[in-house]
Amino acid sequence: MKTIDRRRFIQWAGAFLGSAALSSTGFLRPQALWGANRETGFEPDVEIYLEAGYDQISLLSGPRTDVWRYHGKVLTGPEETLDLSDMSYLGPTFRFRRGQNIRIRFQNLLPDETTIHWHGLHVPDTMDGHPRLAVAPGGSYTFEFKVLNRAGTYWYHPHPHGRTGHQVYGGLAGLLIVSEPQEAALPLPSGRYDLPLIIQDRAFDRENQLLYMPRGMMDRMNGMMGDRMLVNGRPDHFLDMDSATYRLRILNASNARIYRLAWDDGGPLTIIGTDGGLLERPATRQEVLLSPGERIELWADFSRHRGGDVVRLVSRPLPQAAAGGMMMGRGMMGGRMGMMAGRSPLDDTTFTVTTFKVGTAAGPRKDLPGRLRPIERYAREDADNTYSPKRFSLTMSHMQGLINGRVFDMQAVAPDEYVRLDGTEIWEFANDGLGMGMMNMPMAHPMHMHAVQFQVLERWGVSHDGYLDAGWKDTLLILPGERAQVIARFSPYAGLYIYHCHNLEHEDGGMMRNFRIS
Repeated sequence: MKTIDRRRFIQWAGAFLGSAALSSTGFLRPQALWGANRETGFEPDVEIYLEAGYDQISLLSGPRTDVWRYHGKVLTGPEETLDLSDMSYLGPTFRFRRGQNIRIRFQNLLPDETTIHWHGLHVPDTMDGHPRLAVAPGGSYTFEFKVLNRAGTYWYHPHPHGRTGHQVYGGLAGLLIVSEPQEAALPLPSGRYDLPLIIQDRAFDRENQLLYMPRGMMDRMNGMMGDRMLVNGRPDHFLDMDSATYRLRILNASNARIYRLAWDDGGPLTIIGTDGGLLERPATRQEVLLSPGERIELWADFSRHRGGDVVRLVSRPLPQAAAGGMMMGRGMMGGRMGMMAGRSPLDDTTFTVTTFKVGTAAGPRKDLPGRLRPIERYAREDADNTYSPKRFSLTMSHMQGLINGRVFDMQAVAPDEYVRLDGTEIWEFANDGLGMGMMNMPMAHPMHMHAVQFQVLERWGVSHDGYLDAGWKDTLLILPGERAQVIARFSPYAGLYIYHCHNLEHEDGGMMRNFRIS
């Protein structure tokens, strides 16, 4: 099935835009758009207009590709708030400063309802993109929030129930970078030596159109995985690098694919940050597992290479436990089931994520700091439920994702999903390895919690050197047969939030639940 029905979109958009007032820039005039949700008394430091709509992009040789994408412009505030560098179909990069008041006037020009989730940010529940607040086609919504998070790499994407995977795959996603003086004072690469890398996989038909879930049931079970790598919205991505030190901000914005990132020359990865910003001190790994929704920041010193060298960031084949329903194991019927699943050429081999070509021009070479940013550590004893952690079992049955045997309900909150405002709790996610289908294929589940950043206390069941559980996290990979405990403080906002698997097809299939802070 193609991602976008071009004819349906153009007919709908034409009818809507024909009656709308357009400015000379082609954007809709802001003053007539906004819904009645805007908070009274809110004084923004930055005001942005953002729309989701249809576009065509030259991605491959031949016909242009139909996509859905975000367009935006700054209405008031610093122009550099919105980085409009060419990211192909991806949305503009937001650059916020901690403490700023942000107002985003959003207009939905899609034929689907949609909403926006500010992934990783602490925002009021009515600003978090909960699917109960989805914006109808032609509708608008005003997001207002203060940037409370520490400096770090965050992102934004749609969150309508049952359509998130479809919309993200179609192109709706963008990066969000928060800065603050404490981080700016550190001797880290900056400016053009601070590079975002948004990694995604996609499948295309012969007319260069995106294919979404062409294998039907198997794609719904496994999650949608393509056979082409795109970085920053471009296939065959490469960058010309100075002989200098770089900061690489890497976001896995794929629907379902888990990456096992490594340097092709076997050198160690130097990690300086995760989902919620910088670590206390750098960490090294030979490889890192990065599941959908997760971010890492790498320190990359290209001055150790000679001019003309080519350096590749690659993804190695996943271990069997991480592969789960992707059928990486070749046990009984593995080959046949793999063909039934329509396996991607990316699955069984080491493949290139992006290529760096080192030049002869010298840039700033920096020394890696031994210490980065302090992190307030939570201990088990800090939790309200130290001796009785909440346990959430992750299973799949009859084409649905389940959490404690429950599927998503727009308003329902179970007794164990209530949390005290300003309380601190331990949550345990348990992937019992119960999958679905004729072979009961086990699935990996990257679990994401809205409203909080958490710390990982402990894992059981699977050992893998590619985990990096240090620092602040909002998304955590739980492999089949594995349990993990996290601790979080539920502050500063009360309200209705969600937690879910960030395999977007699992999320759309029901592996998502509400929790209420009160």
